[in-house]
Amino acid sequence: MSANQIMSTNLFFTPGFTLSKSTNYSPMKSPIPALLFLLIVSILLGSCSSGSDTPKEQALNVSSANEAALTDEQIKILNIAFGKIETRTLSQTIKVNGMLDVPPQNMVTISAPLGGFVKYTELLQGMRVRKGQVLAMMEDPAYIQLQQDYIESKSQLEFLELEYTRQQQLAAENVNAAKTLQQAKSNYVSTKAKVEGLRSKLQLIHLSPEQIEQGEIKNTIAIVSPISGYVTQVHVNIGMYVQPADVMFKIVDTEHLHAEAQVFEKDLAQLKVGQHVLLTLAHESRPRTANVYLIGKEISPERTVRVHCHLDKEDPDLIPGMYFTALIETSERSVLAVPENAIVSFEGADYVFLQKGKNQFMSFPVKSGATENGFTEVLLPEGFDLSAPLVTQGAYALLNKLKNVEE
Repeated sequence: MSANQIMSTNLFFTPGFTLSKSTNYSPMKSPIPALLFLLIVSILLGSCSSGSDTPKEQALNVSSANEAALTDEQIKILNIAFGKIETRTLSQTIKVNGMLDVPPQNMVTISAPLGGFVKYTELLQGMRVRKGQVLAMMEDPAYIQLQQDYIESKSQLEFLELEYTRQQQLAAENVNAAKTLQQAKSNYVSTKAKVEGLRSKLQLIHLSPEQIEQGEIKNTIAIVSPISGYVTQVHVNIGMYVQPADVMFKIVDTEHLHAEAQVFEKDLAQLKVGQHVLLTLAHESRPRTANVYLIGKEISPERTVRVHCHLDKEDPDLIPGMYFTALIETSERSVLAVPENAIVSFEGADYVFLQKGKNQFMSFPVKSGATENGFTEVLLPEGFDLSAPLVTQGAYALLNKLKNVEE
């Protein structure tokens, strides 16, 4: 529409006023503000120029509720790749959670058998210790008294042994009374038992009775590690007095970690010893392999059963208490499957894209199932074209374009 056409059109701005070609109109003298006039002219010119988009631009934006179109350049940039829906043998799985743990023989709690004061220790959490390594030095007057009692009892035992032997000889010659022989025997046997008890106490606190018999009395004892592993807890400091029941240190041997999985009661019938397990730790993306070793026989209040799994590959860097998710493979079956990257999710539903033309793509809702070795089982809607090329790379780019066009 030209400017002359605009001027020749009768437009009524105010009651009783008409703009026409014959009207000698001057914006400055007219009761219509000049700004309002320019605004109306621009609106009319804009309406005349609408619909100027080229057919090519319109074609790129045409999309239905489940179709998207791309240009050749867009397909190249997005690196769209294609594949096919395959029939594969996948394992039916049970998804479980659990935590890494160690067997009882690989976790040790250290305490002082006779109590005492901590004289020396350098242990910190996370330190590596060897079997037989000194963890702490303890001191207490009771250690000295124990060694003294042993030496005295040992010396008395030697005298009583000689006395008992002499009384046996006299009894054989009918020189002494039977009561005297019995008393000598009683003294000897009781003292011998006392010596053996003191010897065991000395060995319990890692003191050598042989060295003590030679006069070597020590005022300190060593607390040594019974296993090799890592220190996980330290509860003492220098100068602290500990009772025999107090926990001083905890040491864990991480070379034989196992996985304790919690399996719900409803899945228990599907479990068997020896089944394959794919285990993924919270900080890892690649799963580790394991196998079911033991199945618990008690149901917890949460209606779960503990399943003991052995890792196929030991890893000393793992720490007890790490959480994991796992898939326990219970059976194998032949199913339709697609690569994992072919499935996209939107608002709680899963979709795949098929190529329906050179540059046309259509989305289809699917239900995903078990996943194994990069392939996921899918349940397809009726009438699904299995021969159409399946988008295996770039599906999320197509989903973004589809949803953006709809909006």
